[in-house]
Amino acid sequence: MSSLVIQTAFLGDVVLTTPLLTALAARHGPVDVVTTPAAAPLVETHPAVRRAVPYDKRGRDRGWGGLRDLARRLRVEGYERAYLPHRSLRTATLAFLARIPERIGFHDGWPFFYTVVRRRPAEGHEVDRLLALARQPAAAYAPSLHPTPEDDRATAAVLSGGGIPDGTAFAAIAPGSIWGSKRWPHYGQLARRVAAQLPVVVVGGPEDAGLGDEIIRAAQDGGGPRTSVNTCGKLTLRQSAALIKRAAVLVTNDSAPLHVATAMGTPIVAVFGPTLPEFGFAPIRTGDVALGVKGLDCRPCSRHGPPSCPLGHHRCMRDLTPEMVAAAIEEIGALRRRD
Repeated sequence: MSSLVIQTAFLGDVVLTTPLLTALAARHGPVDVVTTPAAAPLVETHPAVRRAVPYDKRGRDRGWGGLRDLARRLRVEGYERAYLPHRSLRTATLAFLARIPERIGFHDGWPFFYTVVRRRPAEGHEVDRLLALARQPAAAYAPSLHPTPEDDRATAAVLSGGGIPDGTAFAAIAPGSIWGSKRWPHYGQLARRVAAQLPVVVVGGPEDAGLGDEIIRAAQDGGGPRTSVNTCGKLTLRQSAALIKRAAVLVTNDSAPLHVATAMGTPIVAVFGPTLPEFGFAPIRTGDVALGVKGLDCRPCSRHGPPSCPLGHHRCMRDLTPEMVAAAIEEIGALRRRD
């Protein structure tokens, strides 16, 4: 009764697929997951996953040859069914070439390649839309990630090395996004305000390190605690999830760290600019906050967010002030130490 899930979309999409993995494991036992090399470490420790299979579709495995080679390897495994939450031609073709007898996908994907077609709900949160692939009711399962004890120890070491001892409350900021127009430009000013009450920890990848340095300098220039730390590029993805779990709050754009915080149970203040929470990628827990500027005729301008503002003014982000975000942090009580 072996099952395969193929999800090679963005990191946030992979996190939002974990409820589907949990639902399928409850039905069939732990599943194998084909995903990107970046996302594989996030799912390989999940209890619903038997094995993560990295597929480097833009690198080592790119092109027709890489797709065909992976399909050949999957064929040997003898999977009985494949669930295809990612509605891409590459995903559909991979399952087809692997000769998996039952291939389950959404009606707005590539149904020619599927043997079972499920309707993808037009409304609701993305978690619930993905759960529809397994015919699970909305909110049946929540996103979850499972860093290891080693991940947690490595995270604690980075924090303590930066002057934040174990058990110290701090506010986490995730300023990055692969979509330029989604990046809020006022994180430095916010850090200056928050640092008056809590240390600030910036989390992100190596590409965010320079921005992280700017934010930490702003936090320290405000006279707040000198223990604020830039961890961008110093932690793995799982270690970053462990760090986010320790935070009193995560302030982030509409990007993958938002969904990581959901999976780790951390309070969230999310900043939405060119996109809308109604697209289905907002925080899902009661008490979490999604902020955005209302009344702009140009908003939303994209489903994902373009590289830069098409009109040049970027008001959807610039008009969302640090005071508004700081007020949301205060309102949810995140500046008080978490239990």
